[in-house]
Amino acid sequence: MKFINAETIRKTIHYPQLINALREAFRSRNIEAPQRHHHHFQYSREHQHENTLLLMPAWQADGFLGVKTVMVAPDNRDLPSIQGQYALFDARTGEPQAIMDAASITAMRTAAASALAADYLAPIGASTLLMVGTGTLAPELIRAHACVRPIEKVLIWGRSRAKAQQLADALAGMPWTISLCDDLQTGMAQADIVSCATLSKTPLLYGKWLNAAQHIDLVGAYRPDMREADDLLIKRAALYVDVMPHALSETGDLCLPLKSGVITEASVLGDLPSLCQSPAPVARKGVTCFKSVGHALEDLVAASLVHAQLKEATVSVAV
Repeated sequence: MKFINAETIRKTIHYPQLINALREAFRSRNIEAPQRHHHHFQYSREHQHENTLLLMPAWQADGFLGVKTVMVAPDNRDLPSIQGQYALFDARTGEPQAIMDAASITAMRTAAASALAADYLAPIGASTLLMVGTGTLAPELIRAHACVRPIEKVLIWGRSRAKAQQLADALAGMPWTISLCDDLQTGMAQADIVSCATLSKTPLLYGKWLNAAQHIDLVGAYRPDMREADDLLIKRAALYVDVMPHALSETGDLCLPLKSGVITEASVLGDLPSLCQSPAPVARKGVTCFKSVGHALEDLVAASLVHAQLKEATVSVAV
């Protein structure tokens, strides 16, 4: 059975294609994906460092079944914080098809899901993007958002200015101007879209900084004890998530304000399956917020697309 590495995955699928594949999958609702398993464990009793194991299965009748096994290691310094593999099977026969690098699948499908949401929620003419965070997801989110909105200017904020500069350098030559942002409030004042992908446990984005029309894309805070936005931002924005109802319990950005009564479940106006029922994207007005927690449907769509593209390329070479 073949192993498909990160480099091959990134060369095989592209954002416009992946975004549209996700749109069709959420619209058709023909992929089953049970709620993922979370297992938190300490790998160092002395220093009480904790990692998270995620198990995410999904399947489609007469199609594929896939299982993602991922480790999230927030304390990694010289390695990516997301490690793992994706196993793809024939859903009818159970025959293994491929093992894929899970980190690249995760990064690309996460960015594509955020861009899909932005296609329905962000201001039509959004031209300035503030990227909060400098990790693996950051360049992918920038590229994906630029596929659905006319991005001309990218601002990058990170806790480490050196890492922010490294990200800016890595994106040199892209069709946007890139500059570093040293102050988040100033950056938010300029941004039409704010994409935040961090491992922060306390809010970085505040409701008092919001513009009259703006889209907030919250990608980090994958645990109930983590937050990227404060209560006021969550209360002021028109809220959407990737898939209900598990998004309400898995992220501190939602479960904490729900617990305290700042918002109710009715405050979440929709998710990607409901947004994608629209025949064509129509951006909402005012301040919108999309909270991504990740969904196994997205992984299966991305992995299936990689498999199909590589198979097609093999057939073309053979012919």
